[in-house]
Amino acid sequence: MSDVTTPSLDPIFSPRSVAVIGASTRRDSIGFALLHNLVIEEFEGALYPVNPTASSIHSLKAYPSIGAVPDPVDLAVIAVPRDAVRGVIEECLATEVRGLVVITAGFSETGHEGAVLERELRDLARGAGVRMIGPNCMGVLNTDPAVRLNATFSPTPARAGTIGFVSQSGALGVAILNAAQDLGVGLTQFASMGNKADVDGNDLVEFWEDDERTNVICMYLESFGNPRRFTEIAKRVGRKKPILVVKSGRTAEGARAATSHTGAIAGADVTVSAFLEQCGVLRANTISELFDIAKALSRCPLPAGHRVAILTNAGGPAIMATDSCINLGLTLAELSEATRAELATFLPAEASLVNPVDMIASATPADYARALDLVLRDEQVDMALVINVTPLLSSPTDVMEAVTRTAGENSKPVLAVIMATEDFYEEMKSRSGHPPIYRFPEPAANALAQLVRYADWRRRPAEEATPDFPVDDGAVSRILDPAPEGYLSDAEAFRVLRHYGIPLVDGRKVDTVEQALAAAEEIGYPVVVKAIGAELIHKSDVGAVKIDLRSPADLQQAMAEIDVALGAKDLAPEGYLVQELARGGHEVIFGMSTDPRFGPLLMFGLGGKYVEVLRDVHFGVTPLKPSEARDMIRGLRGYPLLEGVRGEAPADLARLEETLLRIAQLVTRHPRILELDINPFLAAPEGVESKALDVRIRVGPASV
Repeated sequence: MSDVTTPSLDPIFSPRSVAVIGASTRRDSIGFALLHNLVIEEFEGALYPVNPTASSIHSLKAYPSIGAVPDPVDLAVIAVPRDAVRGVIEECLATEVRGLVVITAGFSETGHEGAVLERELRDLARGAGVRMIGPNCMGVLNTDPAVRLNATFSPTPARAGTIGFVSQSGALGVAILNAAQDLGVGLTQFASMGNKADVDGNDLVEFWEDDERTNVICMYLESFGNPRRFTEIAKRVGRKKPILVVKSGRTAEGARAATSHTGAIAGADVTVSAFLEQCGVLRANTISELFDIAKALSRCPLPAGHRVAILTNAGGPAIMATDSCINLGLTLAELSEATRAELATFLPAEASLVNPVDMIASATPADYARALDLVLRDEQVDMALVINVTPLLSSPTDVMEAVTRTAGENSKPVLAVIMATEDFYEEMKSRSGHPPIYRFPEPAANALAQLVRYADWRRRPAEEATPDFPVDDGAVSRILDPAPEGYLSDAEAFRVLRHYGIPLVDGRKVDTVEQALAAAEEIGYPVVVKAIGAELIHKSDVGAVKIDLRSPADLQQAMAEIDVALGAKDLAPEGYLVQELARGGHEVIFGMSTDPRFGPLLMFGLGGKYVEVLRDVHFGVTPLKPSEARDMIRGLRGYPLLEGVRGEAPADLARLEETLLRIAQLVTRHPRILELDINPFLAAPEGVESKALDVRIRVGPASV
């Protein structure tokens, strides 16, 4: 986020005058393309080509320098050789240019020398209170009819619409504008950020926050400049309009050579997804998917629930749509008897009146309109997906007109899958006001699922307090502060959990067989014995755990077998833990690893020794709210197991949520903790105490 306190980007996006510094008469140059686009898009302000050797370019009088331009200039678009950029910016600031877009490359993306030059440009601009986009960017545009700014070198113009788009990549920015044009998607404004020396994605999201023309914010990102600042902005702006991101770049910075289960399962991309999810930001995997989702977000109201009605004239695509909807977590609406009875009055006997409603191939535009109106008025329907496979007897354009009229008369989202010829899609590009159109059912179902996901997030309380549990942080600090870098001892790790109110299995640390036998008598059989030591990270992998020991003889034999197994691997125990054998419940895992940029990454999942095989886990980042802890638990594929199946009592879900929140508080307040695994944690039913059975905590170097 920029340090500049004058946040307005209006001089860049809504200038009254633009100077193109480096404008050229060569048609194959960027300097020519920039000026050409401004001219052919009929920029509403004054244009000033700046070129030291040309008298005129594009029938416009050219000036040898920005200082020679006789009138005030709001925006300077700079496309000169790298070593000339600083001098040009100094001239711009001397003549009170109010905004800068630096197209020129060769700065921080090339190494140390370029990074130094880039910081100099940034400091010059910020010192003058002037905003700068770039360097190494493609430019900016604004489709507002009152501005008509295309200060890019893209060969493809943008059509007007309701989507604000920012791209970190200039080259991909060209592809984005091409894709938007091909798909008939309109933009309000577009910015290629380049190296983000001054203006970054956070600035642009804030800029579009209150822009009445922009209904959806789309971003192509390769990195986050300030993730915590993005969290603050995205959570606020997302309450007003959706933010949709394509994030690339799985860099070495985000990779972790970790020994914890959490670190082994997580990766940089997992962290980004968890981070965006908690911010309420939707994530697309590709640019194509992004536009599919953006169409729905920009043209549809948000659904009240997860129930979808499918209306079709062909069974095959409806089956495909049904499979996709169910796999994405949507529910097929159960139509009321009144709705089905009314459908029967005009649909043929061969039609299917249950959801999906198959009107068969003879369905007319009037049938579509009447049936769609009925299902949308059904209180058990939250949204509708209309499918049309073009028959010989009716035009898909007529069907789409009927769908558009009916959708406009209702307040529920409607998406259309029209499987027609290319002529139809070309015709629809020139028409406005219709529901989003897709060629196939799967992307339409995904767009519906994203609408639901965003609507669910919007319904969360805007101001949800992070719990502050009464814990003994002083005692934890007294354990962590003197600890050397690396893993805490098992006893120390268990004490950390105890001081944070996390329930533990009853156990004793012992050094000898005699002590183990005494501990077992005190705890009560059956017991578990585990060898402990700095090298024994995953104990079951090396035969360091024996369970269900019912007598002193069992315990003695188990300890002997552990010693033999460890000796075969040149390992020696530093002691043993004797613990009660906890029964009743499901094994789950709580985990945490640290991402260099995003901070603590929390994990919850089905646990035990198969956690890295099953990988049924869900991630979250701090700070963690109660609703987010709840979502992490409910997001598991195996969540129904925790609810109880085949007569089993459900796990104490409130205890699991509280444990997640306590761990989040622990790792936030004690940043020396780099990794933490509680695995397994026995999730017992209500009335039976859930317990941590094993824990590993790794700490980083002491702060200087």
